[in-house]
Amino acid sequence: MTREDGAGAPGVDPERLWLRDAGPRKGRKPVYSREAITAAAVALADTEGLGAVTIRKVAARVGAGAMSLYSYAPDKETLLELMVDHVSGELPAGGTVTGDWRADLKAIGHLQRAHMLRHPWLPAALTAHRVPGPRTLAFLERALAALRPTGLDGAAKLEVFAQLTAFVAGHVAHELARTAASRSPDRLAAEARYLAAVAADGRHPELAEVLAAPGRPLAPEATFTRFLNRLVDGLDAD
Repeated sequence: MTREDGAGAPGVDPERLWLRDAGPRKGRKPVYSREAITAAAVALADTEGLGAVTIRKVAARVGAGAMSLYSYAPDKETLLELMVDHVSGELPAGGTVTGDWRADLKAIGHLQRAHMLRHPWLPAALTAHRVPGPRTLAFLERALAALRPTGLDGAAKLEVFAQLTAFVAGHVAHELARTAASRSPDRLAAEARYLAAVAADGRHPELAEVLAAPGRPLAPEATFTRFLNRLVDGLDAD
């Protein structure tokens, strides 16, 4: 097991990560900053995907030796926490809360989708993300303020925000996969032929009826909005 892959890591200590000063405390002034190292990791993930992010590759981007970066990010798990919080700073923490919690929650969902599309590695990263940093907490504060009119207790508000975030992450992951598939017309044609054959086999009448019905607009934004509206409008705030 290596520090590089984080195998066997006991988990990130949020106090150590977020409440203490980053970087070495003794000796000469450090050449690098945690912010610069994290930004390099984000840029690498944006261009090459999350799987390409390693301490060694990030070190190469900032012109450092891998060992010198372990003071800032001892393993990939810590680096991932830093990356998620770093990009969370792009989300507007402020903004007007209208008092219409459903409208406010939908606005938050649209912000999250645009954010994840800018950073296609985020949906996968969020499945493992466990320790909200200061920038993430700032956006969470906005969501909790939007949910104040619901009268839900604290735990329920957190659950609603988690449910919304999970929905957006799952939808964006699917959206990105479909975009990639659209670059292969042969694959899409094969999928259409397969579904047509299944619908015609007589064993799936419900599916056949659905596939025979008029389709809906497939524009990504419109599709997301329909799904988001169903989710938020169906939430029970009692």
